[in-house]
Amino acid sequence: MLLKSDQTPHIYSIFNLFCSSTLCVDPTLERVEEAENVKVDLVLSGLIADKECYEAEKKLTELKEQEKQHKDRITDFQQELNLLNQENIELKKEIEKLKEDMEEFKSQKNLLEIKKNVAEMKLKFIHLEEMKDDGADVDMDTHCVFGAATKVPFQLNQNQALLTFEDEEVAQRLTKMSKHCVNLDNTTANLTVESFQLDMGFRFELHVTVSGKKIDISEIPELPIPEDWMRDKLELHFYKTKQAEGGREIENVTYNKESGTAVITFLKPGASYNFVGHTNYPFCTEGRWFILAVSPGFDFHLKKFQAYCRVSKKTILLKGIPEVEENEESVQDMIEIHFQKPTNSGGEIEKIKFTSSGEAYVCFEEDTGNAISEIKGDS
Repeated sequence: MLLKSDQTPHIYSIFNLFCSSTLCVDPTLERVEEAENVKVDLVLSGLIADKECYEAEKKLTELKEQEKQHKDRITDFQQELNLLNQENIELKKEIEKLKEDMEEFKSQKNLLEIKKNVAEMKLKFIHLEEMKDDGADVDMDTHCVFGAATKVPFQLNQNQALLTFEDEEVAQRLTKMSKHCVNLDNTTANLTVESFQLDMGFRFELHVTVSGKKIDISEIPELPIPEDWMRDKLELHFYKTKQAEGGREIENVTYNKESGTAVITFLKPGASYNFVGHTNYPFCTEGRWFILAVSPGFDFHLKKFQAYCRVSKKTILLKGIPEVEENEESVQDMIEIHFQKPTNSGGEIEKIKFTSSGEAYVCFEEDTGNAISEIKGDS
């Protein structure tokens, strides 16, 4: 506000001076304020930039860690892939080897043949299978089924004995006692009784088919004539035989020159039965006479083949028998007498085998009555 001119001039001057001083703003102060504002803005911008930089560095670190993990996974996958490729190569090699083995097996004549040396065994006749009627001709083949079990050899060492009792309780009782004092030639011997386990044995069914149409010929002479000539001569010869009468038509002749054998198949079922009991036949060819061996055609198949291991419950093994002056038979008799006496916890003995020198093999055979093993004799 300005004073009127009619007021005191002095006061008017002072007041106007004051107003002029308050209304005029110093430009320096404005620049300073602007600078301060800029400074504040810069500080704030710096703080924001630092924060953004920190977050960016943190994000970059995380990305680098993720990249490292990704590379590690790629490396692991590559190693696994290399291992799988190597295994794949090995498997391909094994497949090729198996293919070669398969081809080799296929080239063999007896692909499924199992060869194993076994002790002599007895066949037990089980039953005769019925003839089959296929709707046209009755099957005139004879089908027989036999049961068999291999004998299991046991190695009896020097100065050992095997005893088989009639009652398995006697053998078990003597085994539990373990130690036995036996008088041998006025010498008291401390013998040890042990049970023992036999090696693996096999049991199976033998299915035998006697052909009603085929006969086997063997001992055919080797002559300097073509195979088809010999085949024709055999066919003609057996076509004319008395036994072939009534069923003389021959369906097929298979001749093997190397083995000197042949198989003749008649057309009519039952024709081969006429040759049963006639094993030798005269055969004339090239102006010479020969004797041929004739037999019915047999076909064999093994079924229900099983392996088994058993512990002999009726047999004991004696060890620690000392060497005495008596011969082997006398020592065996003394052992048998001792273990037959009830006072010695013994009983009736079925079989005994003692060896004083070297080794012996005793064959065990499955007893189908009570499923134990018994001594059957030497092998």
